[in-house]
Amino acid sequence: MNTRTLAAVLACLAAAPLVGCDPAATDPKPAAPAVSETSTAAPARTAPPSEKADEPAASEAVPNFVGMGLQSAQDTAQAEGFSLLTSHDSAGRDRLQALDRNWKVCSQSVKAGKSVPTDTELDFGAVKLDEACPAADAKAPEVAGGKMPNLVGKSVKAARGALDPGTSITTTDAAQDRMVLLESNWQVCTQSPAPGAALNGQPVEFTAVKYEESCP
Repeated sequence: MNTRTLAAVLACLAAAPLVGCDPAATDPKPAAPAVSETSTAAPARTAPPSEKADEPAASEAVPNFVGMGLQSAQDTAQAEGFSLLTSHDSAGRDRLQALDRNWKVCSQSVKAGKSVPTDTELDFGAVKLDEACPAADAKAPEVAGGKMPNLVGKSVKAARGALDPGTSITTTDAAQDRMVLLESNWQVCTQSPAPGAALNGQPVEFTAVKYEESCP
């Protein structure tokens, strides 16, 4: 045992009755300086959001779709960058284009050759492949001035769509005793109330035949 250690042990033994002493303890290390809670570092800055406006859609010349099959017209439009595409029944029968390959384009909402943004909606008027295109798209019938429109010759589906959704409608077969199931395939032969009658919520009655048939 060296002299320094011996002196520490003797000092500990002498002070033991008054305070605790650990003869093996060494000189205490100096306390670490307190860390200031005040930071001098500059606060982090959030990058400002980009002020760059969305770029407008590119413009393209609209192709001529008339005479094309509806599916081919849609494929061509998409290849040119047009993605907002819709179609309707040019014959005015309010049929759905469930299988595009069975329909052909008769009209288009944007004239061929006109340059428009590619986010412009293109609407194709179409008929079935075995049908002739009308000279102009048939307009859907509608109520004007609260009076019954002339619905004779219109599809039962289009006639129903022209009236208030709450209207009570009865449709019977004018030629045979058949059920009128697919209303877009049936044309109105007679109607009650008559065209021009005031509509005040009364029930409406139609007689109808299929489009390939003649009204009796």
